[in-house]
Amino acid sequence: MKAKTKYKVGNREAFKLVSRYAKKRLIEQIKAVALIIIYLILFQTLVLGIPLANAGVVSAGLALVLIGLTFFMEGLMLGLMPLGETLGLRLPLKMKVYAIMIIGFILGLGATFAEPAIGVLRSAGVSVRPWSSPLLFLMLNKYADYLIWAVGAGVGMAVMVGMLRFLYGWSLKPFIYISIGLLLAISAYAVTNPNLKHMLGIAWDCGGVTTGPVTVPLILALGIGISRVSKKRGQDDGGGFGVVTLASIFPAIAVLLTAAMIQGRVPAPMPETEFFSSKASAQCSYLFENEDQMKGYALKNTKPATWLCMFDGDKERLQSYLQELNGNPQQVKKVFGSQHEYEKWMWKNKNYEMVSVFLTPEIRQSIANSADASDEGFLAFFGRQFANASRAIIPLSAFLILVFIFLLRERLPRKDEIILGLCFAVFGMAIFSGGIELGLSNIGDQVGNNLPASFSAIPIESERVEIPDFDETQVNSAVQASGKQQKFFYFHNDKRYEAVSYHPENYNKQSGYYSHIPMRGPLFGSKGNPVWGFVVVLLFAFIMGYGATLAEPALNALGITVEELTVGTFKKSLLIQTVAIGVGVGLSAGMAKIIWDLPLFWMLLVPYLLLMVITKLSDEDFVNIGWDSAGVTTGPITVPLVLSMGLGIGSQVGVVEGFGIISMASVCPIISVLTMGLIVKSKRKKALKELAESPAQGVEQ
Repeated sequence: MKAKTKYKVGNREAFKLVSRYAKKRLIEQIKAVALIIIYLILFQTLVLGIPLANAGVVSAGLALVLIGLTFFMEGLMLGLMPLGETLGLRLPLKMKVYAIMIIGFILGLGATFAEPAIGVLRSAGVSVRPWSSPLLFLMLNKYADYLIWAVGAGVGMAVMVGMLRFLYGWSLKPFIYISIGLLLAISAYAVTNPNLKHMLGIAWDCGGVTTGPVTVPLILALGIGISRVSKKRGQDDGGGFGVVTLASIFPAIAVLLTAAMIQGRVPAPMPETEFFSSKASAQCSYLFENEDQMKGYALKNTKPATWLCMFDGDKERLQSYLQELNGNPQQVKKVFGSQHEYEKWMWKNKNYEMVSVFLTPEIRQSIANSADASDEGFLAFFGRQFANASRAIIPLSAFLILVFIFLLRERLPRKDEIILGLCFAVFGMAIFSGGIELGLSNIGDQVGNNLPASFSAIPIESERVEIPDFDETQVNSAVQASGKQQKFFYFHNDKRYEAVSYHPENYNKQSGYYSHIPMRGPLFGSKGNPVWGFVVVLLFAFIMGYGATLAEPALNALGITVEELTVGTFKKSLLIQTVAIGVGVGLSAGMAKIIWDLPLFWMLLVPYLLLMVITKLSDEDFVNIGWDSAGVTTGPITVPLVLSMGLGIGSQVGVVEGFGIISMASVCPIISVLTMGLIVKSKRKKALKELAESPAQGVEQ
């Protein structure tokens, strides 16, 4: 036996090889990300005419997204996916069914914690108001871990059922009928409950959030491995497809059931002033870690009129509390989290007399020196990201490796590659998560907050100007057509002079500052007839969904599979266009849900009932692929952007919550793919029939 020949490569040649490979991978990610990012920036700056705020931070964040995603995906290819596929090959041969199910459950649970988009769910709680939706606020803040565990348990159950399907060759259709039927039944019950109905959006969206770059490749790799073993036994299991579908449905069921078990401890929605009153504080304080946190939330997120409610309308008690707070740094940290946050709060409320007395020259200077700074420095920020990435990737990887060594009693295949891949995955996820926080979520928030300017007048907070030494004698009066007087003053914004409305509540005589917040919109149509503004928003959503889907690399692989499965009848290009149009329509429908506060349950009920009929008429292979196509559309870029945009729009138009867009973007492509599958099937049958009849006609002649 000849010994393996080893080739020595110099450092220079090695660097060239690695850099060439890295460049290729980076370009792949740029192609996937650039289109949607450029589209969003151009839409905000050119169509809405609003400059991008914190452009430097956003640009740095987007660069981190590209670098992090490149390392992360390479880490998955080298580390987690080979482990998953090899595990899928070995488990049916060496383990009993119950052991495979347990391992599958833990694998699904661990994959959920490793999903980068899960972090977006944690940050989504900032936009929800506790008095409008107490249960949703609780699940996204104090009980955020409960929500993540519920999602993970749902994915774990989906992997268990998927493994059984692969092992025994069961059809996917019965699982779809039962799970969707159960989910719709729970959702119908939730609609009747004032707290649970606001959980529908996030529950249905969780399916899209979890089927991301970690879960989908890992469970597909595991499924493909088990699928190969099943085929050797002569069983048809759908080629490994279908498990992504279950991983989209089961988490929604788990989240709603978890919320239903908790909702008895939570107060019903109520007015803001009643929520913070002393009468309701005993029950409402359950939503927070302690009473200090509840008071801090009220001070930071409500107006002075609401602050008084915590003290039974007694101004002296409120003033006494603020005085005690100002002289107690430890209490400040309990209520506001940090001295810096406390100073920013004082500056924000400088026009309120009770707060302005504490705004000393020293504090003013401190705020001026750190206008946009935060307590978290560069090292602390990335330290947090690496800690979170390590907690997500390392336990999952350790579990897979331990299964190999102690349960399968095998050596780790290509150990050096796998270890390198896992290191890449941790590093990439940390950088990518930081990029989401600084870049993707930031730009999504901005576009979402500014998009309503298309159809209504909105304040542009990013252009707020603090005018020092304001002179009230410069305020003028104008008479409206109704005879009512409107006060205004002339403001020079470095480009031109413009007349702006004067609001007395924005002026503090003691400090001499006036807060001017420019208004923008409606940009299309008029205030009384904003139809064209709505058309622009819905068209924007469609183009965004269509373009983002075309950029998804996984869709190309799915198209190749479909073309091979249908022997060229259902072309790859046709599938890509069909899915992209479905996602575009879904995003538009989700945007309409938020703008007009439409009931999500009824928007989902009709398409899913239609899907039950189409699924019944479709072939098993198409059912597996069609339902899995929804998971392809919810990529690592799309999910953070869409979630942030939905929450931003929701906060501007005043809805309770801005969830539901992802669920609409998931159901529509399933309908479009299965419908197109039926059309292709019909054409193929017709062509075969004509082909079968043509020889007979020739014989007769």
